[in-house]
Amino acid sequence: MDYISLGRRIRKERKTNHLTQEALAEKVGISLSFLGHIERGSRKASVETLVSFANSLHVSLDSLLQDSLTDGGFSQTSASESQRDLLKEIGRMIETNLDKWNS
Repeated sequence: MDYISLGRRIRKERKTNHLTQEALAEKVGISLSFLGHIERGSRKASVETLVSFANSLHVSLDSLLQDSLTDGGFSQTSASESQRDLLKEIGRMIETNLDKWNS
């Protein structure tokens, strides 16, 4: 888990939503100090707290965690959702036909 990148994304989304640390901490139900640690990547948040961040910031949980997620070897940060779906389909097609193409 990339806690530093997670903290940076939370900070970025907080600022995009024009929220102070105090306002976000209150919405999420955590202390201001704990939010500061999360944004710096020095403390871990529970799943419930991460879901609360996503809901409070109006973003998906996977967008906050994208630096820690991989799917079939494709980075979640390198493509849009439709592009990732296309890359997954291409990967499945290659896996399915690889033996036939090597013959």
